[in-house]
Amino acid sequence: MAQRQHKLYTKMSSWFHLLTPPAEYAEEVEIYLPLLKRPGFPKRPTLLELGSGGGNNASHLKRHFRMTLSDLSREMLAVSRTLNPECEHVQGDMRTLRLGRTFDAVFVHDAVEYMTTEIDLRAAMETAFLHCKPGGIALFTPDHMKETFKPSTDHGGSDDGMRGLRYPEWTYDPDPADTVCTVEFACLLRDERGKIRVEHERHLFGLFPERTWMRLLHQVGFQSRALTDRYGRRLFLAVRPKPEP
Repeated sequence: MAQRQHKLYTKMSSWFHLLTPPAEYAEEVEIYLPLLKRPGFPKRPTLLELGSGGGNNASHLKRHFRMTLSDLSREMLAVSRTLNPECEHVQGDMRTLRLGRTFDAVFVHDAVEYMTTEIDLRAAMETAFLHCKPGGIALFTPDHMKETFKPSTDHGGSDDGMRGLRYPEWTYDPDPADTVCTVEFACLLRDERGKIRVEHERHLFGLFPERTWMRLLHQVGFQSRALTDRYGRRLFLAVRPKPEP
């Protein structure tokens, strides 16, 4: 079950906040907050984020939750600690992580897209279920659905006064019959001396129909529903039922 460690999250990790600045996540987090906080939760509920990356979501969510951040990459956890030193950080694979405790909420952002088979996706859901308190919730926010997938391009990047990064991104589906789409990243990196280098990397993302998401969530024990956010993406809000009295 070993998962490839992409260089974007290892050797290039120190550039991550230039690729995707934390401030850009504030608007998106406002969508998630009312879904993650349920009536009856404590004033500052506990939240486990699986695949927390550089801590961009956590930098906004931590005002509302007591957070534990987990990621496969120790380098990305180190980046997140610079942004979120007050949060607990734990290295682990979202398919196999077992902390031996439960949380009011579990949040799985776009890192869930690295689950490219039904077996992997179900394993990540099971991890979320096992770490969710009875009556607690899990929120999954993939970027793509099989039914609505369209090839796309994007670009971006930023500067910090010393270094700069710019990237194009190309997402396409070479084989509509499988459960994977392809994302090509190319990064132009300008270091403190003005020297520029180019890094390219291919990422494979899972691409599943909504019915597969709903079926797998039900299989692991969640009661779930699909929602559409303001960007047109489908989100999956799952509740771990309380035991029968």
